[in-house]
Amino acid sequence: MIYPDTFEQKIGFDRIREQVAAGCTMQAAREKLAAEGFSTSAREIERRLALADEMRQLLDLERDFPSGDFPDVDGVMAKLQVEGTFLDVEEVVTLRQALAAVGAIVSFIQTRGESRYPALYARSRGVEAFPEIVRRIDSIVDNFGEVKDSASPALQEVRRSIREREGQAAKRLQQVLAAAKGAGIVDADAQISIRDGHPVIPVAASNKRKLQGFIHDESATGRTFYVEPVEVVEINNELRELEYAERREVVRILTEFTDSIRPDAPLIAASGDYLSDVDMVRAKARWASENGCGRPIVSTDDRLVLRNARHPLLQQTLRAQGREVVPLDMQLDREKHILVISGPNAGGKSVCLKTTGIVQYMFQCGYLVPASEVSELPVFRSIYIDIGDEQSMDDDLSTYSSHLLNMKHMLAGASSQTLVLIDEFGSGTEPIIGGAIAETILERLLEKGCYGVITTHYANIKYYAASTEGIANGAMAFDVQHIRPLFRLEMGKPGSSFAIEIARKIGLPEEIIREAGEKAGSDHINIEKQLREIARDKHYWAQKRERIRLTDRKVEELERNYAEQLSKIRTERNEIIRRAKQEAQELVAEANRQIENTIKTIREAQADKELTRMARKELEEFRDTVEQRDDEEHDASVAREMERIERRRQRRAERREQEAAAKSDAAPAEAPKPREVEVGSKVRMAGQEMVGVVQSIKGRRAQVAFGQILTTVEKERLQVVSNNEYREATRPQTARTRISVDISARKLNFRDHIDVRGMRAAEALEAVQDLVDDALMVGVSSVTILHGKGTGALKEEIRRYLRTEPEVVSAVDEHADRGGAGITVVTFDTN
Repeated sequence: MIYPDTFEQKIGFDRIREQVAAGCTMQAAREKLAAEGFSTSAREIERRLALADEMRQLLDLERDFPSGDFPDVDGVMAKLQVEGTFLDVEEVVTLRQALAAVGAIVSFIQTRGESRYPALYARSRGVEAFPEIVRRIDSIVDNFGEVKDSASPALQEVRRSIREREGQAAKRLQQVLAAAKGAGIVDADAQISIRDGHPVIPVAASNKRKLQGFIHDESATGRTFYVEPVEVVEINNELRELEYAERREVVRILTEFTDSIRPDAPLIAASGDYLSDVDMVRAKARWASENGCGRPIVSTDDRLVLRNARHPLLQQTLRAQGREVVPLDMQLDREKHILVISGPNAGGKSVCLKTTGIVQYMFQCGYLVPASEVSELPVFRSIYIDIGDEQSMDDDLSTYSSHLLNMKHMLAGASSQTLVLIDEFGSGTEPIIGGAIAETILERLLEKGCYGVITTHYANIKYYAASTEGIANGAMAFDVQHIRPLFRLEMGKPGSSFAIEIARKIGLPEEIIREAGEKAGSDHINIEKQLREIARDKHYWAQKRERIRLTDRKVEELERNYAEQLSKIRTERNEIIRRAKQEAQELVAEANRQIENTIKTIREAQADKELTRMARKELEEFRDTVEQRDDEEHDASVAREMERIERRRQRRAERREQEAAAKSDAAPAEAPKPREVEVGSKVRMAGQEMVGVVQSIKGRRAQVAFGQILTTVEKERLQVVSNNEYREATRPQTARTRISVDISARKLNFRDHIDVRGMRAAEALEAVQDLVDDALMVGVSSVTILHGKGTGALKEEIRRYLRTEPEVVSAVDEHADRGGAGITVVTFDTN
C-alpha cells in the first residue's frame, strides 16, 4: 500500500516518470511505463532491474545495437484483425519497419549469447521477426513508401498507359497553344497554366469563343479566361479512368497481402508487444545512464543501506547551476530500524527523507536507482509519508489535524514490512503536548517493528531516540565556524538547531538573543552548547583525518613512482650487464687467439727457454691488461648507462610538462554542426544518390518530393545538400524536348516572375534557383526577377549565379519603361 494518493508527487517520482516517458518512441511503451507501478514481489523487481541494467550496459558498451525510433503497430494490428479490411501503404510500411526492428534486435541479442545478457536473452526467446513478410513487403513497396510497378503485371501495364497518355496530352496541348498563337487567338507570350488540376490556356475574353474547349476559371479582372482545349479533354478523361484502374489494382494487391498475413496476426501482435517492451526498457536505461544510476542489491536480511544516494531532481537542478549534490549515506537494520534526524532549518533533513523515499520507491517500481551499486534495499509491502502542509478548508483540516490524520493511517497499517517517512514530526501545535503525542506515536511505531526516517526539532524526541533500543539518532552536519549547513548526514548523535548562531548571523539584535537565551533556561542552552562543541570538535577532527588521508595518498603515490623507477633501473642495469658479459666473452675469445699465436711462436723458435719465458711474461701482461680493461670498461659502461637513464627520465618529465601546458592552452575546436532539415531544404537519403525537396515536417518525420514521387522519411536519415549539389543531381542528361504535366506543388502554382527585394543574398539566390528550376521543368522561355536597384550588390550576386547555368542564354536589364536596371530578364535555351 502507498499512502497518501499524492505520494509520487510528494517525493517527485511523477516528474521522473515523465522524463523517462519522454525517452520512449512508442505510445504503447509510454502506456506500459505508466502501468508498471509499485511491486511487492522480489522476483518481479529483480526481473525489471535486470532488464534495465543489462540494457544500460548494452547501450554504454555496444555500438551496433539497433537505434532510432520504433513505430507503433497497435493501430495496424487492430485493423489487421478485422476481416474484410486491408492495410494501406503507410500501414504496410509501418509494419515492415516494426518487424525489421524486431528482427535486428532479436538477432543482436541472440548473437551475444545468454551468458552476456541473460535477462534480455530470456525476453527475446521465442519472438518471431517474420523475415518472409518483410521480403514480401519489399517486393510490393519501394523505399519511398509507394507501391512498385512490379507489384503485379496489371499495375505495370496501367502505369505504362498512364505515362503514355500524359505524354500525348502534353504534346497535344503544346500543339494547340502554338496554333492559337499563330492564329492570334492568344498572346505570343502566353503559357500553359493549371486550374483545378486541368491544364489550361489563358485566352483574352474577346477570343474565348475562338478556342474550343471548357472554361475552368477567369482572372480577377474578367479579362482573361482559362480554357481547356477540347482536343485534350478526351485524353484527360482517359487518364482519369486509368488512375481509377491504378487505384483499384493497388487496393487489390494490398487486400491480397493483408489476407495472406491475417492468420499470423496474434504472433505479429506479440512481436509488437516485445518491441514496446524494448522501447520502455531502453528509455529507462538511457535515463539511468544520464543520471548516474545503478542496480542495487536486493536485501535478504532486512537491511536498508544507502551509499552515495542522491535525489535525481535535486541533482539535475544543481548540475544545471554548476554545483554538486551532497550524497546520502545511511543504514537501517533490525537492531536500528528507525532513524530520527535533527539539525538546523534548511540543513537538508527533508532532502534526506525524500531521497530515502525516492530511492526505495524507484527500486520497487523496477528503476535503476541514483545510488551506488553496493546499496542494499529490502522489499516493503507499504510505504507511508507525511510531509508538507496539507491543511484543507474544504475538509475543515488544519495543518496539525492533517498530520494527525496521517499518523492515524500509519498506525493502522504499520508492520515490520512498512517504511514510514515523517517530516517535522509533532510540529504544528503547542510544543509540549505536540512533542508528547509525537513521542507516544513513535513508541507505537517502534513496537510494530516498522522502518522509518523521521525529522524533528523536538528535544524530547532526540532524547527518547538516544535512550531507546531500535532507534538511531542522526544529525545534519553544520559548519560552526562559518555558520552554514553542510547537507551531510552523520549517524549516531542528535543535531542542534543552531538557532542562536543563525539569529546572530542574520543580524538579530544581541539584546534579543541574550534575553531569549535567559528565557529558554540554562539547561537548554548548555545542552545546545555541548552539541555545538561536539559538532565543532567533530568537524576539526574530520578535517584532520582528511589532511592525513591526502598526505597518505601522496606518500603512496611517491612510493609507487619510486618503485616503478627502481624496477625500470634494475631492468636496464640487467641489460647493461648482459651486454658487458657479451663484450667480455669477445675479449676472452681474443685472448684465446693470442695464446694460440704465442704457442705457435714458441714452437717455431724451437722452444728456447729465454723465448718461452718472454712469451709467458707477455701472455701474463696481456691477461692483466684484459682483466683491468674489463673492470674499467664495465664500470664506465654502467656509469654511462645510468647517466643516459637519468637524462631520458628528465626529458620525459619535460615533455609531459610541455604537453600538459599545450593541452591547457589549446581550446577544443568545435566540430561543424550539420545543417538542420527544414521545410524547403534540399536533401539526400543516407546511402542514396537521389535528391529531393522537403515539403513538410511532422515530428521526427519529413515528407520529401523526389522528382514526382512524394514519400515520408525519418529526419535522421536525411542529409542536407547544397543548391549546387541539388542542381547537379537533378540536371537532365539530354535537352528538354517536351513538357510533362507534373503533379508537384511548384509546377501547379508556377509564376514566371519573383520579387526578392528586402531578402538577404542567400535567401534571394535560393528563390532565384527555385524559379530557374521550375521554369526549366515547365519549359518557359523567359522569366523576370525584381531585385531593385539599391547598391547593385544583390543584382550582381544573382547574375553571377545565372552565368553558371548552362540553360541560361542571357540575363539583361528590363526595358527602361518597365523597370530598367531594377529588373533582370532571364532567357532560356528551350531547344
